[in-house]
Amino acid sequence: MALLWLLSCIVLIGSTYGCGVPAIKPSISAYARIVNGENAVSGSWPWQVSLQETSGFHFCGGSLINSLWVVTAAHCSVTTAHRVVLGEYDRSSSAEPIQTKTIARVFRHPNYNSYSITNDITLLKLSSAATFNTRVSPVCVAASADAFNGGERCVTTGWGYIDASSRLTPSKLQQVALPLLNNTDCQRYWGSKILSTMICAGASGASSCMGDSGGPLVCQRNGAWTLAGIVSWGSSSCSTSSPGVYARVTVLRAWMDQTVAAN
Repeated sequence: MALLWLLSCIVLIGSTYGCGVPAIKPSISAYARIVNGENAVSGSWPWQVSLQETSGFHFCGGSLINSLWVVTAAHCSVTTAHRVVLGEYDRSSSAEPIQTKTIARVFRHPNYNSYSITNDITLLKLSSAATFNTRVSPVCVAASADAFNGGERCVTTGWGYIDASSRLTPSKLQQVALPLLNNTDCQRYWGSKILSTMICAGASGASSCMGDSGGPLVCQRNGAWTLAGIVSWGSSSCSTSSPGVYARVTVLRAWMDQTVAAN
């Protein structure tokens, strides 16, 4: 019974910070970049992490799913030499109460394929537990049975390029609300590249871009923000008229549960 409970719930026991409910409320304008997004409210996406090289260079995003585990994209090629920064908002500020964590173990999905970009998910086990506070808390993780439907508005966040041609990166965390597409509609843009392990959002005047990879696509379920997708791939120019493609968490949830439970 205890094992069943563990497998059904990735959230840490006894946390005063429940999943998916930020202590600092997000403010999302009329569903307006990380191209054509807007600055987030500082601290309002408390599961957002920055994956950095030891130099401090940010190369990918990720999401905190409990005090010891972060989920990101397999194509980010994270190693135990990288670090995870929690609680960051303004990357140009040295005054923020961030938590910098080393990575104990990296679990890339065994069926990740770098050509088809399928199963684009990696789990990172931190060397020490995150301390939950108003600026650091976990996201809820979509259950295998959850449905995310075309037209539903969800939000993606990150520090990726706000302009692909100039490679301009923001110092402050960006957010954008995007409509989901069903996979049939997404295939009108991307054809047979769209597989069942993927979910699409965007094509609405905004887009995620390079540097956002691995970060969250979250949708509200019963008042809690729930991880539905992981920023995976899209237009090389970050075109806002074609949808971004995300790893579909519902399909990958069983592997996530098995990996966390076994380690």
